[in-house]
Amino acid sequence: MKLHELKPAEGSRKTRNRVGRGIGSGNGKTAGKGHKGQNARSGGGVRLGFEGGQTPLFQRLPKRGFTNINRKDYAVVNLDKLNRFEEGTEVTPELLLETGVVSNTKSGIKILGNGKLEKKLTVKANKFSATAKEAIESAGGTVEVI
Repeated sequence: MKLHELKPAEGSRKTRNRVGRGIGSGNGKTAGKGHKGQNARSGGGVRLGFEGGQTPLFQRLPKRGFTNINRKDYAVVNLDKLNRFEEGTEVTPELLLETGVVSNTKSGIKILGNGKLEKKLTVKANKFSATAKEAIESAGGTVEVI
């Protein structure tokens, strides 16, 4: 097969429907919009969520709470995930990212105390839960808040 012989898969490319191009096209004259009315006009139609004057659903539902724009979202790592590192390793957010423990550091890394840590590690993170801090130190490691 050569470059000039490449063709798209059968049925994968469909020509677009050109409306308003004569009676023979099947979509001429009114261009599939019917006769008159709001939807036949240029720029016609209703806005998103409009229900013909009836109070829209988003207005009928009760409103609760708010979204804090300053919220910090931490990437959480449990202790059992840290067992993959060698004894005495300095675990940093960069190391966690490149080894694939976390895919996105978000606002920072928080270490949680789920699971059992069997190795002595130096862990550097933005936040630690009390149980995680205790578990790391009892395994002989050190905790460093960055």
